[in-house]
Amino acid sequence: MTSPVAPPAPAPVLGGARAYGVWIAAVAAYSIAVLQRTTMGVAGLEAAERFGASATIISTFVVLQLGVYALAQIPAGLLLDRYGSRITLLAGAFLMALGQLLMAQTETVGVAMIARIVLGAGDALTFSSAIRLVPAWFPASRVPLLTQLTGILGQVGQILSAVPFVAVLSFAGWGTAFRTAAVCSALAAMLILLVVRATPPGVPRPRVKQDLTKIPLVLGRILRHPSTQLGFFTHFTAGFTGIAFSMMWGYPYLTAGEGLSRPAASAVMTVLVVVAVVGGPLIGAFTQRHPLRRPTLVLVIVATIVVPLLALVLWPGPAPMWLLIVLVSGFSIGGPASSVGFDFPRTDLARHRLGTATGVVIMGGFIGGLVSILLIGMVLDLLRPDGNYDLEAFRLAFAVQLPLLAIGVAGMLITRRTLRRRMAARGQEVPPWRDVWRSGRWRRL
Repeated sequence: MTSPVAPPAPAPVLGGARAYGVWIAAVAAYSIAVLQRTTMGVAGLEAAERFGASATIISTFVVLQLGVYALAQIPAGLLLDRYGSRITLLAGAFLMALGQLLMAQTETVGVAMIARIVLGAGDALTFSSAIRLVPAWFPASRVPLLTQLTGILGQVGQILSAVPFVAVLSFAGWGTAFRTAAVCSALAAMLILLVVRATPPGVPRPRVKQDLTKIPLVLGRILRHPSTQLGFFTHFTAGFTGIAFSMMWGYPYLTAGEGLSRPAASAVMTVLVVVAVVGGPLIGAFTQRHPLRRPTLVLVIVATIVVPLLALVLWPGPAPMWLLIVLVSGFSIGGPASSVGFDFPRTDLARHRLGTATGVVIMGGFIGGLVSILLIGMVLDLLRPDGNYDLEAFRLAFAVQLPLLAIGVAGMLITRRTLRRRMAARGQEVPPWRDVWRSGRWRRL
C-alpha cells in the first residue's frame, strides 16, 4: 500500500499588493538615506562657519563619507548575501541616525568626521538592500523598470534636504536640523521592521555561508567578469557628476558662485529629482525592451552631461538660468543612466552573488564622486585661500570633472568590447547599427 503523495505547495505569486508594500517601504528607507547623504551638501557654508574650516576640510567630511560608502560596498554586499535585505536595511537606518546625532551635537572637526564615517557606513547598506528586494518580490519582466523607479523615487530625499532641511537649518539652527534628520532614520527603521521581508512567504531566502578563506577567490571572479566591470564604469561615468553636485558643491556653487538666493538655489536643486522622475522610467522601459543597446543609451546620456558642463566652464559671466537648468538636468538624468549598470551583472551573474556584484557597481559612481569632490575643494582653496569663492573659481574647479568623464567613457568602451566578445562566444551577436538601419529594426530602438 502506497502512502498518498502530498500535493506540491502552490507557487508564490510575485508582484502582488504585499510585494508593492515591501517595495514602497524600501523606497522610503532609501529616500531617507539620500536625505542623510545630502545634508552636508546644502549645509556646506554653515559647516565652514561652525567648524571654522576651509573648503578642503569641509569637503573632507563628504569625501570620508563617500570613501566609507564606496569601500564598504563589498562587505555590505557580502552581508546582504548572508543576512538578507531586512537586516541590512535596519542596520543602515540605525547607523545613519547615530551619525546625524553625533553631527548635531559636535563643534569639533574630528568628531564631525567620525559622524560622517558612521553615516557613510549606514548609507552603504541601504541602496543595494533596497534593489535586492525587487527581483525577490517581482517577476523578471518588471525588474528593470522597478529598479529604475527605486533609484529615482529615492532621490526625493534630495528635495527633503534642499527644502525642509534647509528651512529647519535656517530657522532653528544646526543642532535641531540634524537631530530632525536622525529622527527620520529612526522612523525608517520602524517601517522596515514592520513591513519588509527578504522574500515572499513560502520562498526560502538564498543563504550564502561565507568561507572567509574563499572570499578573495569569489571576489576575484566577480571583479574579473566583464559585466561587473561594465557596470562599474557605467555607474562611474553617468553618476559621479550628479553625486558631487548634490552632495557637496552644487548648493555652494549656485549661491556663492552664481549669486542665486537660497529659495532659487533650492528650486534648481529640485530639478535633480524632477528630471529623473520623468526620464528614469523611459530609461527603464528602453533597457527592458532593448537590452543589447544599454551601453549605447548610457553613452548618449553622458553626452548630455559633458556638453553643458563644458559650456558652463567656458561661459563668460554668470550663466543664464536656462543653462543651469540644462546642466542640472544632465546631472539628473545621469542618475537613472548609472542605474543601468546594475542590469549587466543581474543578467549574467548567479543570483546569490548579486549583492556583492551590486556593491562593486555602486563603488563606481561614488569613487568618482569622492575624487571629484576632493579635487574641486582643492582647486577652490588653491584659487581662493581666503575662502571667498567666486564664480571664476567655481568654474575652473568644476573643469576637473571633464578628464574624469573621459576616463569613464574609455572604461565603458573597453569593457563593452570585452563583454561583447564573450557574448559572441556564446552565440549572441550584437548587430552593427548599419545592419539594424537597413533591416528597419531601428524603428523599434
